[in-house]
Amino acid sequence: MNTNDGKSKPSIVLVHGAFADGSSWRHVIPLLEREGFEVTAVQNPLTSFAEDTAMTRRVIDAQKGSVVVVGHSYGGAVITAAAAGSPNVKALVYVTAYAPDAGEAIGPLSKMFGASALKAFLEPDTAGFLYISRARFHEVFAKDVPVDVARVMAATQKPINGAIFGEPAGNPAWKTIPSWFLVATEDQAIKPELQRFMARRMGAKTSEVKASHVPFISQPDEVVKTIMEAASVVI
Repeated sequence: MNTNDGKSKPSIVLVHGAFADGSSWRHVIPLLEREGFEVTAVQNPLTSFAEDTAMTRRVIDAQKGSVVVVGHSYGGAVITAAAAGSPNVKALVYVTAYAPDAGEAIGPLSKMFGASALKAFLEPDTAGFLYISRARFHEVFAKDVPVDVARVMAATQKPINGAIFGEPAGNPAWKTIPSWFLVATEDQAIKPELQRFMARRMGAKTSEVKASHVPFISQPDEVVKTIMEAASVVI
């Protein structure tokens, strides 16, 4: 285990959101590893909230020592559930993410400040899994990344079971675990007003970045800065 000022560094667990997989953290992982952190990116199936929570919890439980858990978008809801009751999770980091309270489903929560621009461009397949319209992907999901990068993201997007948006959350981990929140002010998937509301409700240490829904791709240094701030308080 790497050390910092004589203290063991926590492991970092990264949890992706909808329409993506663990490789979406590809710019963040090397930056964290360069600082001496052991990093694991979860590969969630996006088939149900319960299955994604269980998968993430298994990865958390497999870590040695203290853990900082990071969630993007829907991944925020997942870490809220998966970290609950875990004695090793010492900090939660929400990157333009959902942070539901007990009994809340992210579908209704997402409408609190009106529907996002993204909602109009979600397309279900025959099994009810949702994709983002490839023609509008760059505009509403990743506007601040190069067009060719956004095209690859659109072509490789991982669909999410639409039923997940109606599944209520349980007791939230953020009520007992210190939390950080990075608000993306240009986000068209989760309205910045909603992000700020959730961050205030959590009592999270909050910072903002002028970015789309994917700051971990467009501005990975800012995401890493927030993660490292959370990690710095973990003994």
